[in-house]
Amino acid sequence: MVKVKPFAAVRPPKALAAEVASRPYDVLNSVEAKAEAGEKSLLHIIKPEIDFDPIADEHSQPVYDKAVENFKLWQERGWLVQDKKENYYVYAQTMNGRTQYGIVLCANVEDYMTGKIKKHELTRKDKEEDRMIHVRIQNANIEPVFFAYPDNAEINEIVANVTKKPAEYDFVAEDGFGHHFWVIDDEATIKRITEIFSTIPAFYVADGHHRTAAAALVGEEKRKANPNHTGNEEYNYFMAVVFPESHLKIIDYNRVVKDLNGMTEAQFIEKLKEDFDIEEKGTEIYKPAGLHNFSMYIGGKWYSMTAKKGTYNDSDPIGVLDVTVLSNLVFDKLLDIKDLRTSKRIDFVGGIRGLGELKKRVDSGEMVAAFALYPVSMKQLIDIADTGNIMPPKTTWFEPKLRSGLAIHKLS
Repeated sequence: MVKVKPFAAVRPPKALAAEVASRPYDVLNSVEAKAEAGEKSLLHIIKPEIDFDPIADEHSQPVYDKAVENFKLWQERGWLVQDKKENYYVYAQTMNGRTQYGIVLCANVEDYMTGKIKKHELTRKDKEEDRMIHVRIQNANIEPVFFAYPDNAEINEIVANVTKKPAEYDFVAEDGFGHHFWVIDDEATIKRITEIFSTIPAFYVADGHHRTAAAALVGEEKRKANPNHTGNEEYNYFMAVVFPESHLKIIDYNRVVKDLNGMTEAQFIEKLKEDFDIEEKGTEIYKPAGLHNFSMYIGGKWYSMTAKKGTYNDSDPIGVLDVTVLSNLVFDKLLDIKDLRTSKRIDFVGGIRGLGELKKRVDSGEMVAAFALYPVSMKQLIDIADTGNIMPPKTTWFEPKLRSGLAIHKLS
């Protein structure tokens, strides 16, 4: 069962929320961040290299120093203010007319270390360490991680009652997504939320595997460095937004390749027919219709590719995944792309960009073929995490992304 607690968030005054809140550090590069950042934007804290001219190395000491300086400055200027007491918060996001409701809380470091916070992706040590530096220098979780949990009727009811009241923050960001935020400051409700989560068996990392690992590892460092450690210190917790699994929708994460491993387009399509039923769809965009059906764009035409029975294993939580089917039967077998993490011959395109982005990258000559996949389900993700398995690289894409800057958690 998981352990959670409320916290006194550092957050913007109501009138400044839309100005301070920003996209997460990892969804835009430094040039994009510099162009996007207004005067009060959190981007000056999470991507402080943009404050240098020219843009500085994001891993340099002056940039880390600038991050600390800016976080302090934002608080001095009143652009970020710490709540006077510990609360829970509701954070809701609206995309395409659909709203998902999460609770902003502090998750427990030990729960991560003991596997009660379950992951489905591998993390890289270099990326973990990069995120750990940011947690250490700020002594805070500046950006939240994104978890799912098994639906609970009583939590849903509490959230429904809270969100009947006017939101503390309510704005539509430049990407067209709505962001809504409420403060839960009633002590009886806070106590009950803590009690209910103590009956929830696990959290599942949806997005932010490296941030989760970094936050937990810094907490573990602080525990080891404190001879008077009790387990109640603030560093034993890190900030997360947790959503009931039924609220979350995974969108497709697609692939583009640079070459056909020496084959012509006609030869490649003939080879595909060994394992797939191929149907030409013409020039109109074709979207995969279901599990084990793929969309391919090559030579100015779209094709439906359906994996033949016997080429996949529906009883294996990894073998059933379409990323596994495509990797085994196309990238490995035909194109000799063995390691999706390191190969320079393949790239990945989040479904939020639409299938038109796949066509564009092939038509430009940058890529030779594109493959669209049917999205992974939350059930598949949870089955994989529960069985201790790891998904292949670039399997899940969640939208909308959490806005950074609506709440910050200080570790002391």
